[in-house]
Amino acid sequence: MTKIGIIICARYKDCGGGKCFRALRERVGAFSAYPPNEAVEIVGYSTCGGCPGGNVEYVPAEFKKNGATVIHLATGLVVGYPPCPNIRRFKAFIEAAYGLKVVIGTHPIPQKYMDIHAKLPFWKEWNMEELAAPLLKEAPEIKTTFN
Repeated sequence: MTKIGIIICARYKDCGGGKCFRALRERVGAFSAYPPNEAVEIVGYSTCGGCPGGNVEYVPAEFKKNGATVIHLATGLVVGYPPCPNIRRFKAFIEAAYGLKVVIGTHPIPQKYMDIHAKLPFWKEWNMEELAAPLLKEAPEIKTTFN
């Protein structure tokens, strides 16, 4: 069984996680990496703590105590405006400090976000397409259901 921790952007601290949990159930977005017949469990769900991400120093330790072997940095860190300027640092820190695999994203990027981000220069300047690759592979009709 794969045990997963999810870190979301503090701007969305009141998010109930519906899109993330649905994507896990449906195995879409970044969760498409887990076969449908593979047992998975969410063992933690927390915010980054707000900029610059203070919770990233200790929340992964709690996740690991609960058995997490993978941490997903939620899609909101990628598609919020502006996107998280620390997301690559979070990934590097968690992997180095805790030895946990870090995956960028959870649910597919909603089509309405892609429509606007494609018009903004930061998407190319920050090389977001490479960072968000697992979140972009879904068909537009699936992305639209996550709007």
